[in-house]
Amino acid sequence: EQKCIKAAGRVEDMGEGATSSTLGPDNTVLTRGKYNTGAQECQQDAGHGGDEAPSTSSSTAGSSSVPDLPGYYFDPEKNRYFRLLPGHNNCNPLTKESLRHKEMESKRLQLLEEEDKQRKKIARMGFNASSLLQKSKLGFLNVTSYCRLAHELRLSCMERKKVQIQSSDPSALASDRFNLILADTNSDRLFTVNDVKVGGSKYGIISLRGMKTPTLRVHMHENLYFTNRKVNSVCWASLNHLDSHILSSRLCLMGIAETPGCATLLPASLFVSSHPAGDRPGMLCSFRIPGAWSCAWSLNIQANNCFSTGLSRRVLVTNVVTGHRRSFGTSSDVLAQQFALMVGWIGKGAPLLFNGCRSGEIFAIDLRCHNQGKGWKATRLFHDSAVTSVQILQEEESLMASDMAGKIKLWDLRTTKCIRQYEGHVNEYAYLPLHVHEEEEIVVAVGQDCYTRIWSLHDGHLLRTIPSPHPTSKSDIPSVAFSSRLGGFRGAPGLLMAVQQDLYCFSY
Repeated sequence: EQKCIKAAGRVEDMGEGATSSTLGPDNTVLTRGKYNTGAQECQQDAGHGGDEAPSTSSSTAGSSSVPDLPGYYFDPEKNRYFRLLPGHNNCNPLTKESLRHKEMESKRLQLLEEEDKQRKKIARMGFNASSLLQKSKLGFLNVTSYCRLAHELRLSCMERKKVQIQSSDPSALASDRFNLILADTNSDRLFTVNDVKVGGSKYGIISLRGMKTPTLRVHMHENLYFTNRKVNSVCWASLNHLDSHILSSRLCLMGIAETPGCATLLPASLFVSSHPAGDRPGMLCSFRIPGAWSCAWSLNIQANNCFSTGLSRRVLVTNVVTGHRRSFGTSSDVLAQQFALMVGWIGKGAPLLFNGCRSGEIFAIDLRCHNQGKGWKATRLFHDSAVTSVQILQEEESLMASDMAGKIKLWDLRTTKCIRQYEGHVNEYAYLPLHVHEEEEIVVAVGQDCYTRIWSLHDGHLLRTIPSPHPTSKSDIPSVAFSSRLGGFRGAPGLLMAVQQDLYCFSY
């Protein structure tokens, strides 16, 4: 390393056309001139003097390479080296984090530009519209494979369009930021959680029935219901009828001891300004529950009107009508939950609750067993990192889970073995959901890098990577919702993406 720095400092001795350099107050180390020979000698000397050769910068233009000097950064645009400052309180900071953010932003803008220019995309190499049709006519593809590949091709060609949101309070739309969106069963309503400027969150419901092309317009029904707690998890609940309520679990914000965590059943009818005759809004229930990380609503007839909350080292199952509670002790925080409708291969329809823990364990609770008895854990799976989402497939013989190490795995519940992995997801510590759509045979997940990735559920092939329309940020990770019928029964397939104050639609 010392040889490299000395060689870089003796640029004026390396031949005709070389430039000299000095270390100035602006942290400039040297200017790059015609010293490729010296750089190559520097790399050779470093390679002979140590066990590992230093890596070269790959961001320079063309095929030329420059030495990677420890503690310094080469800017290809300014054609010079800069010193990496250790802290962030300097007047003109240049840190590894800022350089990484700059590189990611450049890549995002490049992908956005390519998406706008390239209308015809290819989901798999060698499969475009003409080749699919030709191979199908020649008999190389059966009907099932042809339909699946044709659908993947349509997925890769989805175009981004901005959705116009109408509301009674336009100023709130311009200031409040989307934190989470969740479509109901029929995909004609979108529940939203918005972060407000004064702190906390507020809820809203967007009607998707009027969202038609070419002009995409939706209306947001807002409510004065406001919470100063952190919203961790939400799901649609069917108490009076299908998707009649919204169940949310919330944690107490730091420093507010008088507002403990709770779980709330919020009637969806509260967001409609006028109710039909004889239609009452429904009941609003709030349950004081300390440290609620996750929640799930049961549609199993053996656990009717029940919901579950995942707590710190405990699972709490509550009956909304009777108020009866059952507690199951665990060894870790429960970050993800989902009820099974009926599992024929075990217990003949036993009411099972699947839980994903911070320790990486996934286990199912048989609700017929007593909480203090043995054998209430029906099945157990293990990840190497904290599990952030669990999704049970329709036939309820498989389960998909994602964790904080960026792993997405498909598990066979009968053999308790991993049968497929979906590569490319980025997550290091964030609480990120996972979306599985069996009708469309896709898996959708938004990574911590703000990229939305779509995989084939059939074989795990990465079909598309969608960059965020806004600059990447830890606080601006997009929230997405995919449906086969956006806007209701006659709707078209598409992906909805909410980021900052904007809502986008990716339609076929």
